[in-house]
Amino acid sequence: MPIPIEDPEDDRLSDYRALTDLALRTRFEQPHGLFIAEGHQVIDRALRAGYRMRSMLIDAKRADQLAGLAEDAPCYTAGPDVLESVTGFHVHRGALASFHRKPLPEPAEILSTVRRLVVLEGINNHTNIGAIFRVAAGLGFDGVLLAPGCADPLYRRSVRVSMGEVFAVPYTYLEPWPAGLAQIRDAGFTLHGLSPSRGAIDIGAVSEAERERPALMFGAEGPGLTAAALEACDRTVVIPMHADVDSLNVAAATAVACWELSQPRPR
Repeated sequence: MPIPIEDPEDDRLSDYRALTDLALRTRFEQPHGLFIAEGHQVIDRALRAGYRMRSMLIDAKRADQLAGLAEDAPCYTAGPDVLESVTGFHVHRGALASFHRKPLPEPAEILSTVRRLVVLEGINNHTNIGAIFRVAAGLGFDGVLLAPGCADPLYRRSVRVSMGEVFAVPYTYLEPWPAGLAQIRDAGFTLHGLSPSRGAIDIGAVSEAERERPALMFGAEGPGLTAAALEACDRTVVIPMHADVDSLNVAAATAVACWELSQPRPR
């Protein structure tokens, strides 16, 4: 049964407070083992992925449509003014849900169960993180390893941009960094660093053998991969560019590179 809330200061809505304040949410969500999912489709994906709902907050006008998602958790309803006052933005998707996080797997577990891997260093933009997870899922890369300091894949914006694919692709943080990259090579992957640095080869020329278990590593936009990360790679590869364009957005580059190395043979 939906529970109406009229006071934006109601303590029962504390999980949803100031959702646009990144610093506050970072201090609150991960230490408390929680994350926020936004919108009917994303909430449904989280439930189907086995995440346990803590509560749901929905627009009172959509209670009949959405309250059924909260089978085992309280469902709070409120008007748009209360929703905006609590969250800090207009909740135009009509539904938010707070979920309990799952423990992250060890890197060895991911390395033993996936065939193609995306590795990220210094990616601290949540939109890019979400887009990269959606690319990985759509193009057959079935695991993600992140350097410490990368943005949280379960931050609300990352989850939304990924359309819930962060729930489908196993991921964890790789430590120590960059020494931990040796685990990837030891597990039988070929570690390809994306960089326009001298000595990089056209990614389309990667051999058939090196496409069998590829690990593609991407760095932050601007600085790219660190020298230490590049040193740990088996090979440095580059996406050929035209018209004096220097590079692609990291999410776009991930899409191009993942598609290329999902093909069994070089061009």
